[in-house]
Amino acid sequence: MTTAYIVDAVRTAGGRRGGRLAGVHPVDLLAASLDAVVTRSGIDPKAVDDVVTGCVSQAGEQAMQVGRMGVLASKTLPQSTPAVTIDRQCGSSQQAIQFAAQAVMSGTQDVVIASGVESMTRVPMGSNVTLHMKEGLGNYKSPGLEEKFPNVMFSQFMGAEMIAEKHGFSKDDLDRFALESHHRAIAATKAGAFENEIVPIAIETPEGEDMHTVDEGIRFDATLESIAGVKLLAPEGKITAASASQICDGSSAVLVVSEEALKKYGLTPIARIHNLNVTAGDPVIMLEEPLFATDKALERAGMKIDDIDLYEVNEAFAPVPMAWLKHTGADPDKLNVNGGAIALGHPLGASGTKLMATLVHALKARGKKYGLQTMCEGGGVANVTIVEAL
Repeated sequence: MTTAYIVDAVRTAGGRRGGRLAGVHPVDLLAASLDAVVTRSGIDPKAVDDVVTGCVSQAGEQAMQVGRMGVLASKTLPQSTPAVTIDRQCGSSQQAIQFAAQAVMSGTQDVVIASGVESMTRVPMGSNVTLHMKEGLGNYKSPGLEEKFPNVMFSQFMGAEMIAEKHGFSKDDLDRFALESHHRAIAATKAGAFENEIVPIAIETPEGEDMHTVDEGIRFDATLESIAGVKLLAPEGKITAASASQICDGSSAVLVVSEEALKKYGLTPIARIHNLNVTAGDPVIMLEEPLFATDKALERAGMKIDDIDLYEVNEAFAPVPMAWLKHTGADPDKLNVNGGAIALGHPLGASGTKLMATLVHALKARGKKYGLQTMCEGGGVANVTIVEAL
């Protein structure tokens, strides 16, 4: 079977809801990451066989097959470049990586861009569902689904609360984890750890044109007291907005190629896909599946958790990576070493390729070998991708 290699991986710096990226159309935001990964890699744009784009809220400005719209808005890719848009909820662009790798590994394609985009400012989360419901155009919950899950409205927030309760995490535990996410993101930013992965985006500000290059969600003045003082999202719960991922605007892209393409186009890989996996479980507690998906991925790869040098576990809510650490026995010092979505933001469909950009660049910077990435996803699904840095 052909090996799938990562040649480059990029992302935009995150923008807060209504913040610095609010004026950028998501199609143009996606095009910026596509252009960057093509230009930086040096690949002939005509060589790209396909673009696979993750996007969750496929409505409004993210409708009309946003992946294809991003290609058409690109300054580098010809209009002959195909594209497809996929939705595996928060893992959409991690699945894009896996689809790209599978295409390369099968020998059917040689050069594929995996990408993702989400402007949560311009296309609010869930608007592709709620706007239809408000207009009386139906509900995603069919009679058959209601019969199997009576009176259940699938909620990621409630799933996160269930995980916190199941694993015995206190509110203080969650707050401390959140603070550490900010501390790591602050340290990474000040050390320039993100410079090799971030695509500068030109924006308009009251002071004139500027380049957006720093993740806007990081709270550089965060303290345990300020985080602990944030209002609970549910009266009897443990989670607050401070211990949950930040609503975020952003895009990202990863170039995946075959060994033949490396030779043909004179490319230098930075990593190879070592293993890929996806599993599904309980759709009600929903966000716990990365624990079990990781077990299966490690078994299939013939590895143990200690064989992995760095982990990226999406911080959708603090209880998720905390439960993952508890279940796997992983070293917390290897987890989200440059901070996670609590500090950096979670641009839904863009987060999979975003985390991969951070992971492969962190492996290279630290001289490490293996990295594991996993995401909790709506419906009780989880992807796991293991990469080997080169």
